[in-house]
Amino acid sequence: MSINIVYPDAHTLNPGDLDWMPLQKLGHLQAYEHTPADQVVERLKEADIVLVNKVKINAEILDQLPRLRCICVTATGYNNVDTEAARERDIPVCNAVGYSTPAVAQHVFALLLEMTNRVGAHARSVRAGDWSGQPHFAYWLETLDELYGKTMGIYGFGRIGQAVAKIAMAFGMQVRATHKHPIRDAMEGVHFVPLEQLFRESDVISLNAPLTEDNFEIVNAELLGQMQATAYLINTGRGGLINETDLHAALSAKRLKGAALDVLQNEPPREGHPLLALDNCWITPHQAWASYAARQRLLDIVVENVKAFLDGQPTNVVNA
Repeated sequence: MSINIVYPDAHTLNPGDLDWMPLQKLGHLQAYEHTPADQVVERLKEADIVLVNKVKINAEILDQLPRLRCICVTATGYNNVDTEAARERDIPVCNAVGYSTPAVAQHVFALLLEMTNRVGAHARSVRAGDWSGQPHFAYWLETLDELYGKTMGIYGFGRIGQAVAKIAMAFGMQVRATHKHPIRDAMEGVHFVPLEQLFRESDVISLNAPLTEDNFEIVNAELLGQMQATAYLINTGRGGLINETDLHAALSAKRLKGAALDVLQNEPPREGHPLLALDNCWITPHQAWASYAARQRLLDIVVENVKAFLDGQPTNVVNA
């Protein structure tokens, strides 16, 4: 019997530049770019294996998928799947870990360098003819910041946080971090401090922790109030780590110099989202993870997860 593999939201992983062939060799693959909520059951009802990114799969949906034997999440986070309901039905849920670490760490510094060096703004200024009309050989639109000697504060010191630390030290920055496992994940040159101290003493804060019930909106008015007026905040973790109303107030009042966000609480943001109007807030469309190399690594992991399940030895199972 042919194995049916169905991917209801395949576009973000593979908009057309990756090869589906390794998956197609394992079974009949049906990949949909996007699936509305009211079509999920219809599209998945004949699936033996489901690949899923953001589409929600709850107990009610699982009850309508009698053939389903395995769920492979094409991401590290799996909060869109009711893992307990899947476990009760003997359906393993497998995720992918570590594929995006280099890409996300790189994006942290792409955001930081845009805020400190304003490359985009200066390039647009030159294109508009501003340099041609200058009496001097050089100009800058505002004071430029140098990272050397500054303090990078990292909230969350897993794979990505550790990669951010290494790059920061290469820039000559001091590194502080807040982490649940400072002894286990000790790194030369990194000093672990309490959260309030991290925000108080850092010139740059990078949020690299997963979102949990315990840290939802942990970056709020009180914590933002600890930051220096010259400091920058970067979030490539999860939008829910930040109270966006409090951040808007802090940025509007210039209580910190800038924020750069690759994630928001609701994605995509509604038109007229208040943060979009601020000139000291840079927002990118949840792209930090999405380099070609990172997406290829993710696809490779997913293929291995499917193979392992078909061999009777599922790996990366989060609901065992």
